[in-house]
Amino acid sequence: MTQTDTDVLIIGAGLSGIGAAVHLTKRCPGKTYKIVEQRGAIGGTWDLFRYPGIRSDSDMHTLGYNFKPWTEAKAIADGPSIRKYVRKTADEYNINDKITFNTKVVAANWSSDDQAWHVTTEDQTGARERLTCRFLFLCGGYYNYDQGYRPEFPEEASFKGEILHPQHWPEDLDYTGKKVVVIGSGATAMTLVPAMTDKAAHVTMLQRSPTYVVSRPAVDKLANSLRKFLPAGLAYGLIRWRNVLFQQFFFRQTRAHPDKARERLLGMVREELGPDYDVEKHFTPSYNPWEQRLCLVPDADLFEALKSGKASVATDHIARFTETGIELKSGETLDADIIVTATGLNLQYMNGIDVSIDGAKAAPGSLLNYKGVMVSNIPNLAITFGYTNASWTLKADLTSEYVCRLINFMDAHDYASAMPKLDSFPNDTDPFVDFSSGYFQRVMDKFPRQHKEKPWKLNQNYTADMMNLRYGRIDDGVLEFETEKAEVKQPVLQAAE
Repeated sequence: MTQTDTDVLIIGAGLSGIGAAVHLTKRCPGKTYKIVEQRGAIGGTWDLFRYPGIRSDSDMHTLGYNFKPWTEAKAIADGPSIRKYVRKTADEYNINDKITFNTKVVAANWSSDDQAWHVTTEDQTGARERLTCRFLFLCGGYYNYDQGYRPEFPEEASFKGEILHPQHWPEDLDYTGKKVVVIGSGATAMTLVPAMTDKAAHVTMLQRSPTYVVSRPAVDKLANSLRKFLPAGLAYGLIRWRNVLFQQFFFRQTRAHPDKARERLLGMVREELGPDYDVEKHFTPSYNPWEQRLCLVPDADLFEALKSGKASVATDHIARFTETGIELKSGETLDADIIVTATGLNLQYMNGIDVSIDGAKAAPGSLLNYKGVMVSNIPNLAITFGYTNASWTLKADLTSEYVCRLINFMDAHDYASAMPKLDSFPNDTDPFVDFSSGYFQRVMDKFPRQHKEKPWKLNQNYTADMMNLRYGRIDDGVLEFETEKAEVKQPVLQAAE
């Protein structure tokens, strides 16, 4: 078999990439791997985002790895704690020396002649290098780290204060005594608003439309109690499964009975804010629960900030920016010294890499999802994409387990490559993600499609994926395997017109 620089090349040294490296270490000990990370540190999202209050909106018993128990007191953890957890994992498994930092993968071409990926990297000086690998594992997340989504607002140049995006938070920003307007109604906005009330004179969350919000204790008392009496791994596993099953039950019930779920969610907000607060205007979305992601606020911190008077919510559209703030279409004005555009992310597939097969560029929008791990007619390529209705790492762990199973299966049968074979693109496909959120809708044409039938369906169900990815057959009649000398058929890279 043609010699490559490494057996597996992992893109990204964040939560997914470090997890993938550990799974390879444990399950494929004979395989070599390298990690390429475009930034200068381990941690991915949890190293990039440094805005006040940065935290997970998933509990760490499901956002944590399945092989490394979360033992901190808070189940809803802040960014620094998660970053520490990821870095400690890398230290424990001696992963650091396998990472090349400050280097971005810009292109990857699969060569059928030598059954290997030829990868082009670029460092911070612009210098490019090439390396080869047998298997390419994309673990760099699903959004552009270089630039967040930032719409242009009317007359924003007239504003005399500071405008910033949470993805690029200035280290030296002093908001003490300042009036702050946070534009947005997603998880980032709902994190920033209560966190900035510690120093700001006042913080206003300006939203075009409301989002469903639910409060949950940051500390899981049962989890902390179990660790006192049970081994850490056993306690972690029990709480993990409790949370997984509850999430799945809640999601199914919400989708099956949206009116009841809506009533219950809004009732919980009313209980927090009291009868005098206009919940109908500020916390009643126009869509059904779980058509977009729910926002979690630990220990009701957002509601406490609103009740204290240190924060407020304005539900309106922006007419224009002024020298001193924002004028709304209703005619109301919001004074501001600082405006934070918590307007979302720029999503991308395949980590923004130009992927090609024998020089022919592969357009993700013309591909079909395979088991939520691979895509049609591209060999030896796996992509980590977590759940939208549960913790990201639940799916990341299963993805890594499947990749390891696949690699070991190929070794056992002396196969050089494995490709989900699709002879013709079906007409009745669905979007990759069934979410109405703007940050998904803006780019769904650049993501693969999915089908209603297995194995082309993207599950949003951990137990279904576990049975499929952990225990299902590798040789399922769809994966096409090739030895190094076998004739490789030209794959279909374009969707049917």
